[in-house]
Amino acid sequence: MTEAISIAGTTCIGLILSILFIPKIIIKKIIIKPYIIISLIGAILFLLLRIVPINDLTDKLLSNNSINPIKILVLFFSMTMISIYLDEVGFFKYIAYKSVAIAKTNQFTLFIICYLFSAILTIFTSNDIVILTFIPFICYFCKNANIKPIPYLISCFVGANTWSMMLIIGNPTNIYLATSYSITFIDYFKTMALPTLAAGTIQFLILLLIFNKDLRKKMEQHFVEYKIESKFDLILGLSHLIICLIFLIISSYLNIEMYLIALICALSLIIIDLIKSIIKRQKDLYLISSIKRLPYELIIFVLSMFIIIEGLSLTGFTTKIYEFLGNNLTIFKYGYSSFLVCNLINNIPMSVLYASIPSLTIKEIYASIIGSNIGAFLTPIGALAGIMFTNLLNNYDVKYSFLDFIKYGIIISIPTISVSLIVLSLIL
Repeated sequence: MTEAISIAGTTCIGLILSILFIPKIIIKKIIIKPYIIISLIGAILFLLLRIVPINDLTDKLLSNNSINPIKILVLFFSMTMISIYLDEVGFFKYIAYKSVAIAKTNQFTLFIICYLFSAILTIFTSNDIVILTFIPFICYFCKNANIKPIPYLISCFVGANTWSMMLIIGNPTNIYLATSYSITFIDYFKTMALPTLAAGTIQFLILLLIFNKDLRKKMEQHFVEYKIESKFDLILGLSHLIICLIFLIISSYLNIEMYLIALICALSLIIIDLIKSIIKRQKDLYLISSIKRLPYELIIFVLSMFIIIEGLSLTGFTTKIYEFLGNNLTIFKYGYSSFLVCNLINNIPMSVLYASIPSLTIKEIYASIIGSNIGAFLTPIGALAGIMFTNLLNNYDVKYSFLDFIKYGIIISIPTISVSLIVLSLIL
């Protein structure tokens, strides 16, 4: 066990240092993310030292159970493909410009609309897509309207990482933890709807309290009309998202696994788009750009962390975690501990680790899901979304230091997770 813990610990320290100080390296236009390489090295060491036997790993990857990481990745990538396609078509940008038009010169109105839109879109797509789409728009708009961007940037970021709890598809951590325990789409929603509503409500009130002074100032009216170029592609993307969501909701009644539904919908979108391109005899840049933008590095990262956590599980480390946390007040223990562990090793490795803890109850799984989402805005290490957020702000010359991130993170995240765990404890 000592050998496994040493390698896993060193890997996690390397992940944190790389995320903080060297998030990416650019060599001749090729972007290399060091945390991916570090996680891969850790996984290779586990295999070379036979802490994880190759046969055991092969069995897990080829197994037909819900914890199979391949199925989880297929579900995540299929939903991400549909979301990115909608972004390429211009759907998210259209929503953003419409919100500005409605607000006119009132910052309070704009703030409320931006928060609501980021929350709603996150629920039905994913937190990462909303952050990647809305953050550049907010930076651009605030600069031209001569207003402070921080209130809008923080509300978008924390809102996306809170409302992502509502549906199983909102965050890859939801997918991993929930599917590991065979939780259906509809059962997940029934349980997580109230904790998410409670978390979102208290969070929004805190945001209004923090930024009340800044939002009182009128802004310059800055309206630019935005039109979606291809209505066919918009309808194609939205229809596939809606159909996919409907079938995911009834998947347990149809006895079809969620990853298959998402995969079929994503492939259908690609095939129809290709047929349209062949008929029109032109390349479809939306489809090409969508495929290029898929986060392929997550495949290596998730599989590497799966190997490392599998090694810790085989050596009995995850059993020690179960014994340490005990069986009293487990919703709060697993909720707060997962919240903190996210910020030590990132929320995806945390989800893999907690999913491998033996004999967890449904209460403990849901509490860990809450921690994995809300832990994302305590520090930049908490989630890949935090890394993307800080990188985007650097690209747009917005001053937002590591200490700023933690300051706002503590003020907003602690009440948010506390309220959501209290509500969860009342309904389970």
